[in-house]
Amino acid sequence: MTRWIEGRIARKTRWNDTHYSLAIDAEAPTFTAGQFVRIGLDIGDERVGRPYSLVNPPQEPLLEIFFNTIPEGPLSNRLAALDTGDTIWLTDAANGLLTLSEVPDESKDLWLLATGTGVGPFLSMLQTAEPWERFDKVVLAYGVRQTKNLGYLDLIERFTREHPDKFHFVPFVTAESVEGAFNCRIPETLANGALEQRLGLQLQAERSHVMLCGHSGMISDAVEILESRGLRRHRRKQPGHISTEKYH
Repeated sequence: MTRWIEGRIARKTRWNDTHYSLAIDAEAPTFTAGQFVRIGLDIGDERVGRPYSLVNPPQEPLLEIFFNTIPEGPLSNRLAALDTGDTIWLTDAANGLLTLSEVPDESKDLWLLATGTGVGPFLSMLQTAEPWERFDKVVLAYGVRQTKNLGYLDLIERFTREHPDKFHFVPFVTAESVEGAFNCRIPETLANGALEQRLGLQLQAERSHVMLCGHSGMISDAVEILESRGLRRHRRKQPGHISTEKYH
């Protein structure tokens, strides 16, 4: 049975007025990069909990979450108000199948497509050795409305420096025109081939696995386009090419 354990905020990062990261010191549950835990706070007479993907790799002692506040959300604004030393609750078990262990062995190129804070589980994966040892190419497409919402760019730049021949980062900023970034949604570039053209790399069922995390609209649209091109959803009983995790 899952139980709550107590943790304390060890570090807080305020990316902007709506996006935050919290690093939590706790008796951390064992997890696989890409999984999530439930984070909770006592609000009134109720413990309110929501699932949050972990940004840190499993080998690091602090558990880190990346989130944005929601105006009417019962939890996110209270999380944003926490500071170093404050108490927080988390479950003692991690869950989720958006992990590299679920990717079929025959996959050669890994495509990570994220919107907003959905980039979190991919950052956890990319801080482990597995993607760099297993795949020929690793693509991270990261979509936001405004440039200020692009978090962890220093970490992403580190991946570029350490794996220049293998790693490709492509930002998407829909509400601003930014040099080097697509000014559109990720699915649009899957439909017209612009993402592949920029990378000089083709999405092919024979060698590609696509992982998507973030807004449900992006995921639904992208999956529809990918399926029209011959890729199929991955299931344990029927291995495929598309793995997803929806945030809302």
